Amino acid sequence: MQISATPTHCPYCALQCGMNLTPAPDGTVEVSERADFPVNRGALCGKGRTAPAVLSSRVRLTSPLVRSEGTLVPATWDEALDRIAEELRRTRTEHGPDAVGVFGGGGLTNEKAYTLGKFARVVLGTSQIDYNGRFCMSSAAAAGTKAFGLDRGLPFPLEDIPRTGCVILVGSNLAETMPPSLRFFNELKENGGTLIVVDPRRTKTAEQADLHLAPRPGTDLALALGLLHLVVAEGRVDEAYVQERTAGWEDARAAAMAHWPEYVERITGVSVPQLRETVRLFCEPENAMVLTARGPEQQSKGTDTVGAWINLCLATGRAGRPLSGYGCLTGQGNGQGGREHGQKADQLPGYRKLDDPAARRHVAEVWGVDPDSLPGPGRSAYELLDALGGDIKSLLLMGSNPVVSAPRAAHIEERIKSLDFLAVCDVVLSETAALADVVLPVTQWAEETGTTTNLEGRVLLRRRAITAPDGVRSDLEVMHELADRLGVEKGFPTDAEEVFEELRRASAGGPADYSGITYRRLAEENGVFWPCPADVEDGEDASLDAPGEDTAAQGVSAGAHPGTPRLFLDRFATPDGRARFVPVSHRASAEEPDDEYPVLLTTGRVVAQYQSGAQTRRVDELNAAAPGPFVELHPRLAARLGAAEGDPVAVVSRRGRAVAPARITTSIRPDTVFMPFHWPGEGRANTLTNPALDPTSRMPEFKACAVRLEMLT
Repeated sequence: MQISATPTHCPYCALQCGMNLTPAPDGTVEVSERADFPVNRGALCGKGRTAPAVLSSRVRLTSPLVRSEGTLVPATWDEALDRIAEELRRTRTEHGPDAVGVFGGGGLTNEKAYTLGKFARVVLGTSQIDYNGRFCMSSAAAAGTKAFGLDRGLPFPLEDIPRTGCVILVGSNLAETMPPSLRFFNELKENGGTLIVVDPRRTKTAEQADLHLAPRPGTDLALALGLLHLVVAEGRVDEAYVQERTAGWEDARAAAMAHWPEYVERITGVSVPQLRETVRLFCEPENAMVLTARGPEQQSKGTDTVGAWINLCLATGRAGRPLSGYGCLTGQGNGQGGREHGQKADQLPGYRKLDDPAARRHVAEVWGVDPDSLPGPGRSAYELLDALGGDIKSLLLMGSNPVVSAPRAAHIEERIKSLDFLAVCDVVLSETAALADVVLPVTQWAEETGTTTNLEGRVLLRRRAITAPDGVRSDLEVMHELADRLGVEKGFPTDAEEVFEELRRASAGGPADYSGITYRRLAEENGVFWPCPADVEDGEDASLDAPGEDTAAQGVSAGAHPGTPRLFLDRFATPDGRARFVPVSHRASAEEPDDEYPVLLTTGRVVAQYQSGAQTRRVDELNAAAPGPFVELHPRLAARLGAAEGDPVAVVSRRGRAVAPARITTSIRPDTVFMPFHWPGEGRANTLTNPALDPTSRMPEFKACAVRLEMLT
C-alpha cells in the first residue's frame, strides 16, 4: 500500500516553509518539495530537509523523567504529573500564586501558546509568565505599535519584495538564517531594484548587496538618524504624505537634525558618501522598504532604533502604500503568533493588553471566570529568569532552553539551579531540561496538528503526518492533566482544533483577530492573513483596510472576510488613522569598550544550526557542517593578539569567559568580534552577553558588549 504525503510546514524559522512528509517503510520520514506554498515555492534549507532526524527515538525523549537522589530516572506519566501538581500546589500554598513561574517558547503552536497563557492565569493564578520570544522581536513590536498602532512582523507578503524599488535590510543575515527567502531579494535585483545591507560583518547576505554599510555594533540608531537628516537636508521629504497621514513630524525632524552626517560618520564608521548614496538609492524609486531583524532590535535602545528606521519610512512616504513599508523579519517559527495569544507577560489573546479592563472582560467571559480573578502583568523574560530562586520558587517551562539562549547565561543557569522545583516539557533533553526535577517528553511538529503564524502574519495549518512514539504526549494533554489535578476539570481540551475554536472567540475584536479563520479555510486557502474577523454583513468593513487582490481572488464564501495580506493601505491602526513619528536621539550602548575590555562582541547564527541548538545539534549532517563555536576576528586584531586560524581564544566580558577557535576573516570590522550562540559549555557565547534591557520592550542587549581577548597558554 502506497502511503500518501502529508502537506505541512517546517518546524524551524518564521518562514514556516511548506513541505511534504511521507513515512517510509523503514520507519523514517521523507521530506519532499511542496511547490504550492508561496513563501518557499518548494525550496528548503538544510535544517528543513533534515528536520525528521529529530523524530528518531535515538535522539529524543520517549519517557517521563523524575529526579531521584540527584539523578533523572524514568517514571510513569501519572508519577510525573502527580509530582508536578504536588509541587506547584505546595508552592502556591506556602508562597502565593506569583511564586510559580511559567516560561514558554516562540516555537509553540498558537493552540499551545494560548493554552499556556490560560493555564498560568486561570489554573495557577500567576502573573509570572513570559516566553523566549521576548528575545526575538519585542523591540520591533514595541516600535511598530507606537508608530502604527499595531504590530505584525511584515505588513505585506514576501512576494511584494521583488516588485519594490529598494530594500534596506538592517541587521539580518537571511542567507544563513532563512535561506529560502533570499530568492525574493535576488528577484528584486533582477527586476532592477536595489538591495542595501546594514551589518557590521560582510555576511553572505551582505555579499549579495548593491551597497553594504558596516556600522560599529550598537550604532544603528545614529545611522538611521543620519539618513533622515540627509532626507530633510536634500529636500526629499514627502511633505504631502507627512501632512495627510502622519502626526508628530516636527519633533522627530528636530531630533534628526541634531545628527549631521559627519557626526554620524564618527559614531558609526559609515562614511558620509555612503550615507548620501544610501539616501539616493532609497528615495529615487517610487517604492521602497526597510526591513529589520535582530541586529538593531537586540539592543538596550532597540525600540528607539527601530523607531528611527520607521521615521525614515514615514518621512519619505514609504509606509501604508503598495510595495512600500517597514517590516520586521521575525525569527522563531511562531514568534508572531506566540506573543499574540497570551504567553507574553502583558498580553491576552488577540493581542489584547492585560491591563485593559474591556480586554479582561472579553477574555474572562470566554474563559468562564471573573475578570477580577485574572492577575495583572508580570515580569519580562529576563527579569523572570533573574527572579528564579528568589520570589519565584517553582517554574514550569515549555519549549525553551535558557541555559544556552539567555543573556548572562551562567547567572541564569545558577538561578535555575536555585529553584525549589523545575518541570520541563521538551522533545529532547536540552541543557535546561537536564537540570529539571521532572521532564515530560512531548510531541513535535510532524506528530501533531496545530497552527502557527509566519513572519507575514499568515496563519498556517501544520498537519500531523506520523504517530508519536509510545510514551510521548502533547503539551495540550499535559496542561489538561495538570489542570485536572489542580482542581480545574474543564476548559483545557486536548484536541487542537477545539482549542483553536476557543482562540477564535477569545481573539474576536482584538488587534490580532483570528475569529474568521478556521482549520478548513487554512487547508483550502494555504493560510489566511490576520486580522480576519468572523463573517461580516454585506457592506460592513471589518478590516483595517481593503484586502489584497490575491485573497480577493481566492473565492472564499460570500460574507467571509478574506484576510488582510496588506495592512495600513487606507489608514493606520491608531485612533485617528495617522501614523506616529516618535522623536528619538542616539545614545551609547549600555556597555562601551574601555581599556580593560577594548573590543566589541556581537552574536548571531550560522546556517546549519538553529537558536540554542537543542534539536539541530542532534542531527549528524548539520553538526558536520557546523560542529562547534568559533570566534570571528579581523586579521589586524588577530595579529595584535598573536592568534592564528584555529587557535583557541578566550573571550572575556564582565559576566564571564568563553573559549573557542579563532576564525580569521576580513569580513568583520577590526574593532569587533563575532560568536554564534548555538552551543553550551565553554564556547557558550551568552555567558558573555549583557542583560541590559530596553526600557520599553525589555529586550536584552545581545548585540553589543565590551570584551577582551586572551590567548590560551
